[in-house]
Amino acid sequence: MNSVKCLISSLFGVAVLLFFGLAYPHHLHFQEQFQLFLFDNTYVWEIIRQPGGVADLLGRFCTQFFLYAWVGAAIIAILLSAIQLLTLRLLNCHCNATLSKRELSTVNCQLAYGLTFVPSFLLWLYLLDENALMSGVWAVLLTLLAAWAIVSLSKGWTRRILLIAAIPLLYFLVGPVCFPIPIDGLWAGIHYHRYPTVFPWLLWGAALSIWVIFGLNSLIRRRQVHFSHLSPLTSYLSFVLVAAIMGSLVWKNANFKAEKVMQYDFMARHQQWNRILQTISAEKPNNQIGVTVQNLALAMNGMLLEQMGNFNQNGIAGLLPDVKEDATSPLPTAEAFYQLGMINVAQRTVFEAQEAILDFQKSGRCYKRLAETNLINGQYAVARKYLMALQKTIFYRDWANETLPLLGNEEAIARHPEYGRLRQWNYKDDSYFSDHTTPEMLESLYSRNQDNRMAYQYLLAYYILTGDRERYNQFMSTKQ
Repeated sequence: MNSVKCLISSLFGVAVLLFFGLAYPHHLHFQEQFQLFLFDNTYVWEIIRQPGGVADLLGRFCTQFFLYAWVGAAIIAILLSAIQLLTLRLLNCHCNATLSKRELSTVNCQLAYGLTFVPSFLLWLYLLDENALMSGVWAVLLTLLAAWAIVSLSKGWTRRILLIAAIPLLYFLVGPVCFPIPIDGLWAGIHYHRYPTVFPWLLWGAALSIWVIFGLNSLIRRRQVHFSHLSPLTSYLSFVLVAAIMGSLVWKNANFKAEKVMQYDFMARHQQWNRILQTISAEKPNNQIGVTVQNLALAMNGMLLEQMGNFNQNGIAGLLPDVKEDATSPLPTAEAFYQLGMINVAQRTVFEAQEAILDFQKSGRCYKRLAETNLINGQYAVARKYLMALQKTIFYRDWANETLPLLGNEEAIARHPEYGRLRQWNYKDDSYFSDHTTPEMLESLYSRNQDNRMAYQYLLAYYILTGDRERYNQFMSTKQ
């Protein structure tokens, strides 16, 4: 491989890096929050014992680094670049096996060079879906590695025997992507997509495109087509054509609206209230999650009643939306419940959101919040269970180690700037909870602790958005 082709492959990797790092970072954060990778023998064995388990394990291992978008973008760029380079290596091996020395010197697989980027571009398209899992990328990469090893180390009948022997092994390691042709629903694969019923067409397209490239190369040989008149620039022009077509498809199919929603959820997760205010000042959100986070940030800065009229509202659903049965939309609402001091409600909402993850994984984000709510409620044994699990992770371990000493330490919890405050605001007695947030719930919060300015703001905002002047005036009269 000459230096120019190395440069082109590097530029492709840089393009992938910049796309996911600059244009699509919150899709990576979204992926990370719906899994919990544990450095635990039982956890690892439960994954790798299934067909495709090795690819699934490697995918999950990589996804934990998506907590930091640029690290995740670099991982994706390296994997997609490696797939392109392996495809090119295998194509060169195929050319060496099918073309004569004279033909090889003139053709050198020039026309097919640009096509070696097609599998990687298709995987790029596949990863635009926030529910497409990294195990699919690893399945293709490991299959190519095995094929390259077999082609490089063997010839003739030995190669055929190794290829036949490798098929069941590859199926166990990476799943059905290692096969050239999908037959029925069984071949949808395990852990290629978060939705079990979704067939990952783009993933299969990436795997099958490799066979198409080799088929085109064989067709050239069988028809004895000669390209002695072609210059070396042909291969580079083929790349430009493929890059233009596939690159436009990537940009056209990228879901930037979902990216914006995920940005609001990410900022609420990390309590970046000032950053939220800067974001909504530049562009007012008009979706439920964005409005919920917007109002939460305004309230956290004591500005909800003053500024809510300057932004889009979604009725009372913009304050505390009804909890839906999915894994995504309840989390910003749960954050509002938590910050209001409605700890039990927040705990239930987070737990149900985690149980709604469609591939039955656990969530590092949810485990952390469940540890906090149980700590605030004094349920130390339950909190310890979550913290002990988080100790087996890379990025949550330090936080778990810092939090464990708080268990049972009432004085330390009381002094804690967040947990002590929320314990004071929390409901003291059991009460009926409705899935539809009512002003009575907010009134109860505020009447128990009038230092809870969050509850005060949300209650008055509730009256304003519902147009309930009577209850608004009645409440204000009791304040005077």
